[in-house]
Amino acid sequence: MGIYLVSVGAQEWLDGDDDEHEAEGGRGALASALNDELRRRGRAPYESVPEAAAFVRGSGLSFEEKLVPAMDGLAALCREHLSPREGELLLGWSVLVPFSLDEEIRLPVESAYTDDTVVAGAPEVLALAQRLAAVIGLPVEAIPEACDNLDLTMWFLEGQAKETAESRPGPWGEDLDTAFYVALYLRAAQHALRRGCPMTYC
Repeated sequence: MGIYLVSVGAQEWLDGDDDEHEAEGGRGALASALNDELRRRGRAPYESVPEAAAFVRGSGLSFEEKLVPAMDGLAALCREHLSPREGELLLGWSVLVPFSLDEEIRLPVESAYTDDTVVAGAPEVLALAQRLAAVIGLPVEAIPEACDNLDLTMWFLEGQAKETAESRPGPWGEDLDTAFYVALYLRAAQHALRRGCPMTYC
């Protein structure tokens, strides 16, 4: 049990063949509502979603991480270094898409944990995560890049992060829970852009 941040493949996103999600409004319903709103704004619909890849550890073709630590530190970091609107953008989305959006899109479609769905653009989320990573001195090159199967979660929870903090000291190592979430949003946005896929919570 718990909350996971995962990548979504074409079949689930476009067709909505997952009965559980269809009962909740569905990925298919979400994709349709998003495309309607994009067209209303004069933009092309989002239809070039890649198929979900077969799981291969370390391939970087899928994304699954679990939100385990408390988020209080991240919220405080956002309040200190981001504007209220930027903080809301980073923390408030329920779906991340691999293209830029001038502003978040709020859709009247139920998501996993809310009555509606807030869609944000990965480029904007990535820029904010990069700013926070710089603030805390996150050693980006030392943390897992492929996040196929809780790689990032385990890196922070099983001791590798603490070991790295001893050799690469900095503000990031003083609050590993906060560093985890900065790394999580950074890697999630990078994955969405690299693979061209949406990301969502489940």
